[in-house]
Amino acid sequence: MAAVTIERIEAIPLRIPFDHWAPPPLYAGRPRTTLDTLLVRVTTNRGLIGWGEAFGGTWPATVAALDTWVTPLVLGQDATDPRIAARLERTLHNLGRSGPVMHAISGLDIALWDLRGKMEGVPVHALLGGKRRNQVPAYASLLQYYNDLGLIRTNVARALDRGYRQIKLHERTPEAVAATREVTGPGIPIMVDTNCAWTPDTVTEAVLSMAPSKPLWVEEPIWPPEDFASLAVLRQATGIPMAIGENATGTLDFEKMIAAKAVDYVQPSATKIGGLTPLWQIATHAEAHGVTCVPHAAYFGPGYLATLHALAAKPKESAIERFFCDLGLMPYAATVPVINGWVQVPDGPGLGAEPELELLERFRA
Repeated sequence: MAAVTIERIEAIPLRIPFDHWAPPPLYAGRPRTTLDTLLVRVTTNRGLIGWGEAFGGTWPATVAALDTWVTPLVLGQDATDPRIAARLERTLHNLGRSGPVMHAISGLDIALWDLRGKMEGVPVHALLGGKRRNQVPAYASLLQYYNDLGLIRTNVARALDRGYRQIKLHERTPEAVAATREVTGPGIPIMVDTNCAWTPDTVTEAVLSMAPSKPLWVEEPIWPPEDFASLAVLRQATGIPMAIGENATGTLDFEKMIAAKAVDYVQPSATKIGGLTPLWQIATHAEAHGVTCVPHAAYFGPGYLATLHALAAKPKESAIERFFCDLGLMPYAATVPVINGWVQVPDGPGLGAEPELELLERFRA
């Protein structure tokens, strides 16, 4: 039988308006009014289609990287070859070990997992060794409210009303965390993502000020995030669990942070790190060393589904991140529903769900 080869790769950027019940938050120094993502559609010589997703924050540059560098190297290759993404990463390493090139490779890798599942007639979680759970808990990842305690209280309550039982803030003050705890009561896990807010000389006091609210973890407290030695010191000094990884470069970064005893929760991002392949490698390594993998998943497309399959298949249960906002159209609302704070794991071939035609038609950039 002739090989199934990659015939076409298409980048489909989407800009989906959202409402988080507050003025637009800042993203990379600009007001954010849409959630952007980049879908990657891979078509084989037999007409099979696989869907991937690349990080959307850099999508114009990622489209250029995909079209200029990635696609010419993989057209005609065997779509079932699991080594494609790793070869690309090595071949293109001099163009950058993070950023648009790796984002493009990430989208391709996820699409190839979708294709392999479809060709074998099994869900991706079966390719990872089998599903261990039928649903995965989700945590509500609130966007920035810039220490507006009224908005924080209102939207934490909104998340609880919608069935979420884990809450993540993107805030930096003890008052914001305390206001959240007032609403949730003692039994709800609270996570705090500070987006690299402090340098090593100021971080300890800031993190300790949140301790009375008992956060499950503090995420990316230190700039630069790859200062694992300082993060290890902070973890030891405060006794508060640390989370990091959405901005890491490759699997070796995760091995280093784990070896440094800097982290309790690793957060690889499927749309940034190189796809599902390295995410699964990182999860396996981390949990073999007593560190929990809770991937970064602040997106709604095939990268989100790939992360969901990994969380369904790995031994230890972890929650999946769910940006807490209303979108102009919620991807997979009918096919992969969130019910009372739990995401149902799809069992169809590949990723188990296809992007809606209406989504592609209405919000293509």
